[in-house]
Amino acid sequence: MKNVYILIVIGVVLVGSVVFFARGKSVGSPVRVAGTALIDTLGKQMVDIRAKGGYSPRETTAKANMPTVIRVTTDGTFDCSSGITVPALGYRANLPPSGVTEIPVPPQAPGTELRGLCAMGMYHFTVNFN
Repeated sequence: MKNVYILIVIGVVLVGSVVFFARGKSVGSPVRVAGTALIDTLGKQMVDIRAKGGYSPRETTAKANMPTVIRVTTDGTFDCSSGITVPALGYRANLPPSGVTEIPVPPQAPGTELRGLCAMGMYHFTVNFN
C-alpha cells in the first residue's frame, strides 16, 4: 500500500511539472535560439535588439533572402545608444526613451553583414545573413 502512495505522488509531481513547464506555449510556436532571428508565421523574420548602455545581443544571425524587421527595444534609455544609425539602409533615428522601434530590412544576400551604430560610434550591433 505504501508503494502505491509513492507511485501516485511521483505521478502527480511528473504531471504537474509537465503542465508547469508547458504553460503558455502552444504547438508550433516560434522558438528562438540566443543571437538568432525569430521567423514569424507570416514568413518575416524578427531580429530583437536591446538598446541601453550599448546593444544586446551584439551579433545576431538571420536567414538571407527574407524580409526582416529589426526591433529595437528601449527601457529608460538616455545614452548614445538611443541615437541609432544603420548606414547600409540609410537609416538614422533617435529612439524613444522607452518602447519598441521597428526598422524594416529588405531581403539581404547571403554573406551580408548589416551593422548598426550608436550616435557616437561607440556601440554597435551586427546582423549576419546566411
